[in-house]
Amino acid sequence: MSETEITASTPDWLTLPDLVELLSEPLGRVHRLFDEQHLVGSRRNGPLSVPAVFLQDGRPLPSLRGTIIVLKDAGFSDDEVIDWLLEEEESMGRSPIAALRDGHKSEVRRVARALA
Repeated sequence: MSETEITASTPDWLTLPDLVELLSEPLGRVHRLFDEQHLVGSRRNGPLSVPAVFLQDGRPLPSLRGTIIVLKDAGFSDDEVIDWLLEEEESMGRSPIAALRDGHKSEVRRVARALA
């Protein structure tokens, strides 16, 4: 998916205005969520966007930050982080984001560390 465009076949994507509204936070705070690696976004198809699946209960998925940090430390770009999180990981039998949403952050981070 690394070179594909954001389409209807990919997860729903949220732009910055969507995030401001959904999170009920000012734009500056939403930018800090990216700066502090609570969220990662892509500009592949225009404006900065985030997969909606990266949020849970109106907040960034808590286990996402540490996973983003592990992948960025391994040299992944923002787009590569997103792609890895969304694509099925053979060793887990599902996508890493699905595993994170199910509470399996240790398993996801173990696989992510092995990529370094």
